[in-house]
Amino acid sequence: MLSVGLTGGIGAGKSEVSRLLESYGAVLVDADKIAREVVEPGTPGLAAVVEAFGREILTADGTLDRPRLGSIVFADPERLAALNAIVHPLVGARSRELSQSAAEDSVVVHDVPLLTENDLAALYDLVVVVDAAPETQLDRLVRLRGMTESEARARMAAQATREQRRAVADLIIDNDGPLEDLEPQVRVVWAELVRRADTR
Repeated sequence: MLSVGLTGGIGAGKSEVSRLLESYGAVLVDADKIAREVVEPGTPGLAAVVEAFGREILTADGTLDRPRLGSIVFADPERLAALNAIVHPLVGARSRELSQSAAEDSVVVHDVPLLTENDLAALYDLVVVVDAAPETQLDRLVRLRGMTESEARARMAAQATREQRRAVADLIIDNDGPLEDLEPQVRVVWAELVRRADTR
């Protein structure tokens, strides 16, 4: 089994890369998806977040109001750290469960947005970084996700720098260009991952 950490800044296109890798045959462990699951209504995770942040971070139907919580934590590093201290251990435990259930010859891709920030590179056999210039990230967040420029800049500022991410990378996928330029690069990376898995 080859364990791969996949990361990239917000708006860099990591989700598209993980989707492509999964379509080629990777076992995908998506930290963002798991992070949503561990704070669904009725979970200990949601109870802990409500205890830390108050009931105002819930919607009328009792689910987590993500935009409201995001506006609180991305403007305050201490509140962000408090949220991460609740959610990250739960995500880690569930990720380990999924990875341990994969077949021995699998390429297991862990889609981890905060891999660099949380110093997790050593947990994986290798790290793939989806890289885009900050101007590209900002454009995508405003144009495609409907954020204001100040919201987008706050999200980007809460993450590692481009240089910090590139420093932990074993393989880099450049995603500054259009979508049609991305798939050929991902195919090359997939072939390399399969080669490394076969030689382990």
